[in-house]
Amino acid sequence: MKSENIYRSFGVDDRIAALADEAEEKLRERFAGIDRIAEYNQLKVIHAMQDNGISGACMLETTGYGYDDLGRDKLERVYADIFHAEDALVRSQIVCGTHALSIALSGNTRPGDEILSPAGLPYDTLQTVLGLNGARGSLKEYGVSFRSVDLLSDGSFDHEGIRAAIHENTRLVEIQRSRGYADRRTFSVEEIGELIRFLRSIKPDMTIMVDNCYGEFTERIEPCEAGADMVVGSLIKNPGGGIAPVGGYIAGTERCVGNAAARLTGPGLEKELGPSLGNNRLLFQGIFLAPTVTAGAVKGAILAAYVFEQLGFRTAPASSEPRYDIIEAVTLGTPEKVVSFCRGVQRAAAVDAFVAPEPSPMPGYESDIIMANGSFVSGSSIELSADGPLRDPYTVFFQGGLTYQHSKLGVVMAAQQLLDDGHLKNL
Repeated sequence: MKSENIYRSFGVDDRIAALADEAEEKLRERFAGIDRIAEYNQLKVIHAMQDNGISGACMLETTGYGYDDLGRDKLERVYADIFHAEDALVRSQIVCGTHALSIALSGNTRPGDEILSPAGLPYDTLQTVLGLNGARGSLKEYGVSFRSVDLLSDGSFDHEGIRAAIHENTRLVEIQRSRGYADRRTFSVEEIGELIRFLRSIKPDMTIMVDNCYGEFTERIEPCEAGADMVVGSLIKNPGGGIAPVGGYIAGTERCVGNAAARLTGPGLEKELGPSLGNNRLLFQGIFLAPTVTAGAVKGAILAAYVFEQLGFRTAPASSEPRYDIIEAVTLGTPEKVVSFCRGVQRAAAVDAFVAPEPSPMPGYESDIIMANGSFVSGSSIELSADGPLRDPYTVFFQGGLTYQHSKLGVVMAAQQLLDDGHLKNL
């Protein structure tokens, strides 16, 4: 059924609504494939919950030290099973994805070690953790060094450059699965697995960590199944299903997870401490919903690619290309268009739709950032959102939507705002 009339109530031009409907028709087969992945992952999650005997008692809260928190401990076993890992750390006390990455890196390196990134410089906030911009408390201050190897011009890994960069102090390899704010593609688990096998052939005892943010449940397999020692992510992205109010996870070998836990709580305390504070039910519901919510966000990203391609903008990945995360990059070319796009997405929000986003400094970023995020959970990027740095080539990053329908509205309203502001010349 066509939806022009209801879109008119949002002030949407009939031509934009028709373009979105056309996109859905063209993408029907792609969407069906995404639904099949969601079904597989949904059943995988249910299987893990059943195998670990999840019960009503697991939903109860603990306070204080959190000793013997049944729900917390079983949630971590569920995550370990879903990610095909020996162990997992899933905690409300991990405040964001960058915090989870920081714990994983600092727990599994020691003074004199070096961290290697084979995909170029990592995301802005992780550069801060590594000490590339002089932030206090960084790994650099504790004697952990860092080097990176840029990708080749075709976006593939530079195997010879990586081989030359590995030396006796290389202790940990950090692979960022998603693009972040970089102009490069997201890697599939299969590509990551091929890289891991190459790395092991050079130095088998290195710890290999994958920053899994934005990639969970977009494929049938996860990076631990491809040989990673650790996968790390945020619960207010894909695995929280839009329900988790806070938190992060680290899944992997027992050694790696234990080392990370010692950094989160303290030496000797590790996973024994950390109260659930009433969040267990939300975290269980979140991981239960995550495959379906992620599928809706992936569909919304592909729709965004198609619509903005038709409007004459460069998108990455293109609507016809395979996807391995929920992020769609749209290169707009001017700061004014980035602002318009984000304001359109904000107008599609159920929360704070009346707010007009403005570029501003943000901790951990070198450029001013503009962010549209009218979410139920503050900063949640599995919910409908768009953001980007105000720097050349002026690319905005669109992601999320707890339902596909909301994601579609975000696409439509972003296009409408560009039209309203006089930035669309070929509609």
